[in-house]
Amino acid sequence: MDHQTLHHKFIHHKSCVLIPTFNNATAIKEVLDGVLEFTSNIVVVNDGSTDNTASILSAYPDLLVINHPKNMGKGMALRTGFREAYKNGYHYAISIDSDGQHYPDDLHLFVDEIELHPKAIIIGARNMDQPNVPGKSSFGNRASTFWFWVVTGIKLTDTQSGYRLYPLEPLNSIRFITRKYEFEIEVMVRSFWKGVDVLSIPIKVFYPPADERITHFRPFKDVTRITLLNIVFVLLAAFWFTPIRLIKNFSFKESKKKLYNHTVGSPDSVIKKSLSMGFGVFMGIAPFWGYQIWLGIGLAHLLKLNKVIVAIFSNISIPPFIPFILYASYYVGAKFLGQPMELVFSKDISISDVLKSLEPYLYGSFLFAFMAGVTVTILAYVTLHLLARSSYKK
Repeated sequence: MDHQTLHHKFIHHKSCVLIPTFNNATAIKEVLDGVLEFTSNIVVVNDGSTDNTASILSAYPDLLVINHPKNMGKGMALRTGFREAYKNGYHYAISIDSDGQHYPDDLHLFVDEIELHPKAIIIGARNMDQPNVPGKSSFGNRASTFWFWVVTGIKLTDTQSGYRLYPLEPLNSIRFITRKYEFEIEVMVRSFWKGVDVLSIPIKVFYPPADERITHFRPFKDVTRITLLNIVFVLLAAFWFTPIRLIKNFSFKESKKKLYNHTVGSPDSVIKKSLSMGFGVFMGIAPFWGYQIWLGIGLAHLLKLNKVIVAIFSNISIPPFIPFILYASYYVGAKFLGQPMELVFSKDISISDVLKSLEPYLYGSFLFAFMAGVTVTILAYVTLHLLARSSYKK
């Protein structure tokens, strides 16, 4: 995309470039000149810089510059920028860091996304495997993306990039609470909870040698703040947002349809469905009390079985069947070990009585689980195969 076309698109979409800066006098001029090649719609928030940043900015009288009287943090700089940009009629803001690590010639990627996803936050995802990426940045990003996935279900490769596209109207209705680096997590999570999509696109990034880098990130303080924020979001997601979303989106008809599509109606082969049913029954009977579902799902993933079917059939150990399963397991174990059936129902049962019955139960539960699993697999295969043939004839 040529510079003139991009310039017109910035005007057409009422978009601006938002540059928060604090004591980046050595890089801010190069960043501004680079952005000005593509657009003059620029909002700069000078977050209380104590170097000659203000003097450099004064050489650009056509820019919208907001000055904080003291350093308030990157989060507050972004919040101020969003507010002022929205007041000045902009609908979108593309944030870019003032330390020179982002390439202004990637701006067209974000402008293109406005046309494709006009209501989404777009994160410029860095290649964290390239040379010169600081180790603490790579580690922090992995931790951040994991927790973002936990509270939203969205898998991104980069949640700490400062190169982003923000739709300003939905952000204007949210009362944000954070002020520092953790704001870039808060704005994504809370916007998503308000119905704003969060997507990513690959971008270029430049990391200078370690002795030339400018960073205001404070490892202990900022990591602590981000960690506490993530804990709050996890609790809110678990006890408020996720239950509310499930209730709002619940539809018996749709749930029934989804269950069918993930089980009987799934594209899996008949043998895979049958093995999944049999394995689920095995996990439900085997002595993994309390863990059979999650352990079954994990093993189903490794064995490439249908996880939903395994989870459903592992629920065979429900109250009406538990006495039968326990008795059958003990009976099979006693027969296998050649021991007599010595069930004790007295109030005076001792630990030795329990331990004496434990060995045949454990042997028997695995054997009974295996036999039941094989039986269910065979019956399921025959039934599904006949149903498939009947459906094919129709």
